[in-house]
Amino acid sequence: MKGIKAPVAAIVLAIICGVVLLLSGSSVGPVAAMVVVWILSFWLVEPAPPERRADTSEGVQLTRSGMRDLIEHSGLPMLMLDHNRIIVANANAREAIGGHILGQDARVALRHPAAVDLLSRPGGGSVTVQGLTGPRSNWQLTCQPLDERYSLIELINRTSEADVSRAHTDFVANASHELRTPLASIIGYMETLAEEGEDVDPKHASRFYSTVLREARRLQNLVDDLMSLSRVEAEKHDQPREPVELEPLVRQAARDGAGHERFERVNFSFDDGPLVVRGDHKQLEQLVRNLVDNALKYGGEGPVDVSLAKGQRDMVVFTVRDHGEGIGPEHLPHLTRRFYRTDPGRSRAAGGTGLGLAIVKHIVERHRGRLDIDSKLGEGTTVTVRIPLLIDN
Repeated sequence: MKGIKAPVAAIVLAIICGVVLLLSGSSVGPVAAMVVVWILSFWLVEPAPPERRADTSEGVQLTRSGMRDLIEHSGLPMLMLDHNRIIVANANAREAIGGHILGQDARVALRHPAAVDLLSRPGGGSVTVQGLTGPRSNWQLTCQPLDERYSLIELINRTSEADVSRAHTDFVANASHELRTPLASIIGYMETLAEEGEDVDPKHASRFYSTVLREARRLQNLVDDLMSLSRVEAEKHDQPREPVELEPLVRQAARDGAGHERFERVNFSFDDGPLVVRGDHKQLEQLVRNLVDNALKYGGEGPVDVSLAKGQRDMVVFTVRDHGEGIGPEHLPHLTRRFYRTDPGRSRAAGGTGLGLAIVKHIVERHRGRLDIDSKLGEGTTVTVRIPLLIDN
């Protein structure tokens, strides 16, 4: 009975009833017993708790506070809606969409027909919203009703997945185009030779055979580079462990990349002492060959300077510089993209596949290094690769 207030009015009523019964001639004993039981009955029944209204301002405030604490540090952007008004937005939602959305109508804040349609559905669901945080952004929006009044929205950023899918589609399209071009040339010339038979002019036949051979070699180089790129990408997260001394490797790989007829144009400059890194010997050779070959192909007829030195922060700095026409600044950010060419006709004529710098970039990344390309029109191009030096503990 502790904590239960005495029902004073009811007790007074019981006593009055008892007095009336006595005045009417009833016996004292039964009347007294009845009054006592009546009064005690008020303590035997616990009163029902007062009804709490869910829609009071205090109740709403408690709901907001509890939900805000629950979702504030979620790894995904999340919103809580009161009908369609945003009353809670966690840290990731405020960062992705902006803190100004608090208090806004969600249909205005999200600004997308698919989102508006989702919010109008009574049972919630999930849709894809494009352009929410940027022109190319892609978000999966899920709405889960909590009750008739409140609902929870969860946002999952699918932009990276869409970018990977787009890049894969572009790569397949570009690779198919690059493969079809030499194949079409080979098939066309061979069909002509087959149709002409023995009547073909020997000079034309010789030119046709030379073209077929050149296109076949171009096709072979393209397939080789595609295979190399695939292998490098597959091993990108597997850091090499083999100690490799760079000076003899660079000398031999530069000689291979230049070939006998162009090697005299290559000038070397090396620091004294061994420079050793943890690396994949074959991939580092390929890196040097690609850079030296590119410099000789597109750097005009001038010399190509190849240097190797110890740089700051225990890094080996490998540099290839040509003195050709240079590259326009608008091209520099795109040079390591697959099949990107500043001058497609010139590149194909020189036998380039458009994959050399893409392969170099992935090799540098696998070796935890850094690739920089600097060029000025009329002054040439400098490619710098920095790889961590192997330090003996």
